[in-house]
Formats: sequence, C-alpha cells, structure tokens
Amino acid sequence: MASSVETATVTASTRSRLLSAALSLFTVHSFAGTSLQMIADSVGVTKAAVYHHFKTREEILAAVIDPAIREMRSAVAAAEDERRPTAQAESMLVRFVDVTIRHRALVTLIWTDAGVVDTAGAGEDTIRLANRVRALLTAHQSPPQAAVNASIAVVGIASAAASPLLLDLPDEVLREYLLDAGRRILTLRRRASKSEHGADDAQ
Repeated sequence: MASSVETATVTASTRSRLLSAALSLFTVHSFAGTSLQMIADSVGVTKAAVYHHFKTREEILAAVIDPAIREMRSAVAAAEDERRPTAQAESMLVRFVDVTIRHRALVTLIWTDAGVVDTAGAGEDTIRLANRVRALLTAHQSPPQAAVNASIAVVGIASAAASPLLLDLPDEVLREYLLDAGRRILTLRRRASKSEHGADDAQ
C-alpha cells in the first residue's frame, strides 16, 4: 500500500506534467483552442484526473503563469532593497531579463495569444506588479523620459525573448544581448560582455 508521501509525490508529479503539457498545447493551439481533454490525452491520464487538480482551463492557465509571477515579485522586492536609484534600475533589469529568459515559452505564449492576456493579465495585482517593474527600471530617470524608456525596455526585452527569429539563440547569449540593449535604453553603465573579457585576456 502506497504511503501518504508516495501518494503526494505522484500527485505533484501529475500536476507538474499537466502544467507542462498545457503550456505546450496553449502555445501550439492557443489557450482558447486547447481543451481539458487535449491536456489529459497529452499526459496520458483521464479527464477526471485533470479535474482532480484543476476545474477549469482558467485555473490551469493561472497555475502555468504563477511561478513567473512569484519570481517577478521576488525580483521587485530585491531591487527595492537597493539604496541608490541606479542600483535599483540595474538590479531590476538583470532580474527582469533572467525571469524572462527562464520563462521564454511562457513569454512567447503571452506575447502571441491575446486570449491569455484577456484571461490572466487584467488583474489589479498584475497591473500593480508591472507598474512597480517599470518604476524600478527607471528609478534614476525623470518623466517623461522614464515612462518612454521603461516601455521600450519591457516591450523590447519581452518581444525579443518571444521572437521566432531568435529561438535558436542559446539562453546565455540572448541574456547577454538583452542586458546590453537594456542598459543602453535605460542609460545605465554598460558592462563588459564575456566575449569582450575574453578578448581583453588574449591581448
């Protein structure tokens, strides 16, 4: 007879597999075009098994997005702990890029599927979080420059991560370029890249 620990482990594993399958299916078929039955079939479980974890597609979407939201909240809190405005902006930029890179598939889904934004992106908490990110990215700047640069940075970084033209670019390479572009947009001090360090060492 399975122990409670084993049962909990199996349950958590099934939930994780359902979320992974849902993200893949949402990306291919869109959120609106994906049914609970499709998710169940993809994982190899019954629809009833899906209902054991999630009652609706909306619940699944919220669970798919939740890890990135939690990470972004932590990123904002860490940036707010910095004392100087430029340090806040640098910290927020690095952490925003890192969260975006870690969740490229999710960013692509959000960027390309209006149904996802309509379903999950209009909450007050999400809007408040997005506003905090923008404010920290330009903590060292004054309006209207701050608002313009924050919008360019956020949209530019997200769209680049979601671009089908850059799918073959390794995460670490994309990260380097996004940070460099972000610092240029936000007028932060540019850091030497790994490739530049290598060139300097060779001289």
